[in-house]
Amino acid sequence: IKELVRIVGKPALIELWDSRFFYFVIKFEFNYIDALKKASALSTVQIDVENAERYDITYIDKNGTEQRPTILHCSPSGAIERCIYALLEKAHLTSKAGGVPSLPTWISPTQVRLIPVAERHLGYAEEVAAAMNDVRVDIDDRDETVGKRVRVAGREWIPYVVVIGDKELESGVLSVTIRSESQKVEETAQELRDRVIAEIAEMPYRQINLPLLLSKRPVFFG
Repeated sequence: IKELVRIVGKPALIELWDSRFFYFVIKFEFNYIDALKKASALSTVQIDVENAERYDITYIDKNGTEQRPTILHCSPSGAIERCIYALLEKAHLTSKAGGVPSLPTWISPTQVRLIPVAERHLGYAEEVAAAMNDVRVDIDDRDETVGKRVRVAGREWIPYVVVIGDKELESGVLSVTIRSESQKVEETAQELRDRVIAEIAEMPYRQINLPLLLSKRPVFFG
């Protein structure tokens, strides 16, 4: 334990029990103080001496004898809920420092949101989406004002938002709002696609399992 504390180089709280009343004989976890001023554990490692018997887990040792293993619960990054928690905490700190809260682009459910100004711009928006078929892109074609749809994209923390009107339709150049930088750039659909691909390089990727058009998606109330 002393060696572990020395390696980490941070203050440590050591708790010793007279008897074991959990399934592990020792564990350590990393805690930090969150935005609510509470201690939160993000990662943990436990030496489990109980669950092998509970779940009838065995192995055969080098002498051919059946043994029950000691189980190591190793979760250095925490469960998925803890990972999301950490991302939201980081976004909160960014906001407190005057920045724009956001999720990393690779994990954002929608990476690019296209907003056609009018129905006549929808066809071109669909062409732009098709040019970015390896990026999570959707189109907000709902019968709402452009301003409201832009605000919705902001509330959803979408990394890249593109409003498509007559200018974009005629020139083929998109005005892209980059959330993390709070600025706009002008790019073609291919350039925007390349930007996103470079940003999420080597990270896990899955396509959106929802209709491309927001008007076709289910709406939940309650």
